[in-house]
Amino acid sequence: MFLVEAKRIIIVIFGAILNAMSLNLFLIKANVYASGFTGAAQLISSIFNDFIGIGLSTGVILFILNIPVAILGWLKVGKGFTIYSVISVIVTTLALEIMPVVELSGDIILNAVFGGVLAGVGVGLTLKHGASTGGMDIVAMVLSRMKDKPIGTYFLMLNAIITAMAGILYNAENALYTLLTLYVTTSVIDAIHTRHEKVTAMIITHKAEELQHAIHDTMVRGITILPAKGAYTGEDKNMLYLVVTRYELYDLERIIGEVDPNAFTNIVQTTGIFGFFRKD
Repeated sequence: MFLVEAKRIIIVIFGAILNAMSLNLFLIKANVYASGFTGAAQLISSIFNDFIGIGLSTGVILFILNIPVAILGWLKVGKGFTIYSVISVIVTTLALEIMPVVELSGDIILNAVFGGVLAGVGVGLTLKHGASTGGMDIVAMVLSRMKDKPIGTYFLMLNAIITAMAGILYNAENALYTLLTLYVTTSVIDAIHTRHEKVTAMIITHKAEELQHAIHDTMVRGITILPAKGAYTGEDKNMLYLVVTRYELYDLERIIGEVDPNAFTNIVQTTGIFGFFRKD
């Protein structure tokens, strides 16, 4: 257990450093913006520095923006998830302050692409190991625990504001390159983990009842249990069919590994659902 947690902390720190590198080495000098709270902090920093004449760094603003969100996560999501998110935000803030802001390339396309790749790898690795980078991830986690809210709408709204402001404050090209960065980041996250709001899990197991109780002890999700038979062995089994958010995928994988390591699990993208999404 200690090794698992230590590995997760190392991944969170590594992901945070990659996020900081994407900003200080590529995006900030090019006035191209990242997604979510990181992009919002970057935008606020640009406004203060370029139009008000007050030097506020992206790292400090990012830390301030995440304070109320961390409190919300601590109260509504859980201490473990929030602690990893806080670690990510603190390391990102420190790395942004320590690492010099440089312009490795004068080509804005290269900055947009490589900045997006680094950010995507950082976020994707963090999500894959059951943690988050804070900000909108915690907000989405709270919404997914409380109600079946359209989480993607909030991401879209925030990123739309960031993109529009990039075009208004600087020029239309900056908005277009910001969209390019968002696309690259999303594609990389999708390749490493998943960017889909919801996924469907089909679990073939001999321990359906134990798995069902373990899942319900951790997340509020309905489960359908269907009889199944192995075509080769002829053994009677059960299939657990459930839909979870991407933020719960790590917990689901961990539970399956602990309860029935021999279970066969298929995870597929869910483009839409109808009906009640929570456990009765």
